[in-house]
Amino acid sequence: MSPHPASSPSGPGGCDGGRDGLFVLNMHRNFTGVTATATAVARQQLVRYDVQIVGRPLPGCPEPMSFWQACRASRERPPGKPFHIWHVRRNPEMQAGIFARDILRLPVRLVFTSAAQRRHSAWPRWLISRMDAVIATTPEAAKFVPGVRIVAPHGVDTGRFHPALSRDEAWVRSGYPGTAGIAAIGRIRPEKGTDRFVAAMIEALPRLPGSTALVIGKAASEHASFLAGLKSQVAAAGLEQRILFPGEIGPDAMPDLVRGLSLLVALPRYEGYGVTPLEAMASGVPFVASDAGWFEEFSGDGAAGLVIPEGDPGRAADEIVAMLSDPERHAAMSDAARTRALDRFSVAAEAEAINAVYEALWAEA
Repeated sequence: MSPHPASSPSGPGGCDGGRDGLFVLNMHRNFTGVTATATAVARQQLVRYDVQIVGRPLPGCPEPMSFWQACRASRERPPGKPFHIWHVRRNPEMQAGIFARDILRLPVRLVFTSAAQRRHSAWPRWLISRMDAVIATTPEAAKFVPGVRIVAPHGVDTGRFHPALSRDEAWVRSGYPGTAGIAAIGRIRPEKGTDRFVAAMIEALPRLPGSTALVIGKAASEHASFLAGLKSQVAAAGLEQRILFPGEIGPDAMPDLVRGLSLLVALPRYEGYGVTPLEAMASGVPFVASDAGWFEEFSGDGAAGLVIPEGDPGRAADEIVAMLSDPERHAAMSDAARTRALDRFSVAAEAEAINAVYEALWAEA
């Protein structure tokens, strides 16, 4: 077990932090969907708890402390509570928590959030079996893990992600060409269906004058040839000026970009949950997605977004063209998307459900 070093020497409370007994671990170097959900929840929890971040920074949260600083801060029980809670979301974080609790014998209990809608492999199954409480993001995810205390769907920060006063002006401010934007956001790899998005855009854009497609995200070194192949397809179609690959965009810049979009497209082959359609919905942007993740539930029977069986690029292209060619329908879906995000998928509701699990654990001791 080798916990990831912190990017900063200590949090606001240094090694004396954690007065409320809540530590949120973030030991992944990249900003992923998991990081985005952890960030949104932690920001909400700061209203109630003295949250300590362990490992890598979470935007808008206190500066992180290292794993060893977190261990020192967890040596003594927090005031009025029997133990600290370490909230973990990935394998390395579960390993770190088990080491702290079982090897160092610290007064720590571990809460794990699981979004995977498939059977875990042997090692994560063992790690999950050692958690003190598990939170599943969907009823489907709950079927694959033991010890589920509650099903709490991921939410979106509807304050950060909100509609633009003028979508057209927001798109102009983005600096990208054309009069409207369509985007896929996420890691560039086959599992995420980036090739499906590119194929759909090659078919749709000739029927959508003025629209520009953005493939937002980073390709790992092992997917460099996959990315190169996508760019070759775009070049062969003569669409290099309309299908752009801007790379990764930082979390602070993402809300402004999303509210300038006309459509978010997510066509993964597998997705545990999927947050980008929710961020789009909160921004008043409808989506077109594959039948993966929790996208069907997001869609509200087609009111806020459209779900394409098996993420078929041809059908996705037809639906995209039909929606964006009908301003009244697009406007109605934009309004429904924002309303559904507010009513059903707020991060405030998610944080409240998670906090209830913490409080129940502390009360049981």
